Amino acid sequence: MADLFEGYPAAQGRSEAWDEMFDRDHSVRPAYTHVAAALRELGPDDVAARADSMARTFLDRGVTFDFAGEERPFPLDLVPRIIPSTEWEVLERGVAQRVKALELFLDDVYDRMKVVSDGVVPRKLITSSAHFHREVAGFRPAGGVRVHISGIDVVRDQEGTFRVLEDNVRVPSGVSYVLENRRAMQKGLPEAFVQQNIRSVEEYPRRLLQALRKTAPGGIDDPTVVVLTPGVFNSAYFEHTLLAGFMGVELVEGRDLICRGNRVYMRTTSGERRVDVIYKRIDDEFVDPQQFRADSVLGCPGIVNAARAGNVTIANAVGNGVADDKLIYSYVPDLIRYYMNEEPIVPNVDTYRLEEKEAREEVLDRLDELVVKPVDGSGGKGIVIGPQASKQELDELRARVIKDPRGWIAQPVLQLSTVPTVADDKFGPRHVDLRPFAVNDGEDVWVLPGGLTRVALTEGSLIVNSSQGGGSKDTWVVDGENRLPRNNSEERVPHLRERTKVWPLETGGRAARNQVQEEQQQQEIQEVPGC
Repeated sequence: MADLFEGYPAAQGRSEAWDEMFDRDHSVRPAYTHVAAALRELGPDDVAARADSMARTFLDRGVTFDFAGEERPFPLDLVPRIIPSTEWEVLERGVAQRVKALELFLDDVYDRMKVVSDGVVPRKLITSSAHFHREVAGFRPAGGVRVHISGIDVVRDQEGTFRVLEDNVRVPSGVSYVLENRRAMQKGLPEAFVQQNIRSVEEYPRRLLQALRKTAPGGIDDPTVVVLTPGVFNSAYFEHTLLAGFMGVELVEGRDLICRGNRVYMRTTSGERRVDVIYKRIDDEFVDPQQFRADSVLGCPGIVNAARAGNVTIANAVGNGVADDKLIYSYVPDLIRYYMNEEPIVPNVDTYRLEEKEAREEVLDRLDELVVKPVDGSGGKGIVIGPQASKQELDELRARVIKDPRGWIAQPVLQLSTVPTVADDKFGPRHVDLRPFAVNDGEDVWVLPGGLTRVALTEGSLIVNSSQGGGSKDTWVVDGENRLPRNNSEERVPHLRERTKVWPLETGGRAARNQVQEEQQQQEIQEVPGC
């Protein structure tokens, strides 16, 4: 292991970040004992060969991501990110608490707005959000749930404390990579995998399908669920096909659906079939051309009225994006106290609201010290890291903030925790975040053990988003006892071995693809990945 980690202590010493694998004295943390032992037996050639093998496997299976217009295998690093079960249980409760609070907030915002009348959140802040949609105000979704699926981005600060970085309750993506990473790591580092009790991730598709069916309109014994995708040009299309296949439901595009009499149907070879639940993977503005963008070919005209009539469940609900607004994010601790009478289990990152004059003046004086983010940004786009920005970039940022203070927040530069990552046939510390995924069925919020760990592949970079060139790690939630893992998924769940094909819709008489629509699909909505 000395050869592989040559230079690691020096690199770790150049940063104030908390390292997940090594203490400050460079001793291995207990949770990583078996991983360290496995890596000790490998040489640089072994590491390179295993990394290449995992990349080829991902490419063969279609586990890819669109980066700068090029389809690439989703980068998976050989060293897992490990979270002891005692730490995970706190994080799990904190994520579930946050999802429940956001569910209550959204239900209130589109109904009586008591949160406004009670003085917790200003009305103007809500109504000025780009993703607050009056078109869906005044009714509760069928099944009573708005946040069916969420991805809560979490980081660990320099002191080792987990903090929530942002919320994703609109169209959260990335869970397919959690499932595929686990398959790959069972073969990529089996020496460590078989020696620990690693909590399973294979339960996610079943939990998701159960929640979708449970929140279907009332009076339906066997609800029909579909996954609505914008099509093959979308960067997360692989995830759409994988989840549809795992759940055993149809993958549809907008042109496969039709609304009639405030009910939604899909076209099949045996005729039209009623749809009860739509798991949408397109952004709200494209879901219904009668309500939002009239030029959209990705959605289905009339789908919002069908939801308003209580005849179809849309997951996640239209209008959830107001809770993704990073300015609303700064109020979530207050929302937890207001709706649940509880203290937040996982704190926020300290945040300046630039629409407030005093905060704005302080931030403008310290632009070169802070991270400034657009409130509706995703995928790392638009973020300016003050210490790394040029004078011209800071001057341009200053002008944008003064022009539109509502559109920005600022935070201290947080040294995200690091995990050893393959770099030039050796290991170096690279910054990571974590996206736990939660499924809400209206009665219980279940949190997928671990979630998606994203890693910045460049030393010192704090941008972990895949759309900006980042990679990922398998995330192991490890129980205290070391024994054979509970998640031997390839033996226990046979259908997981079959995930190499796309699960198409059985359509009859589908028109030939219109070239204009193809071009629009490429230029229109790119699902908000946050990846």
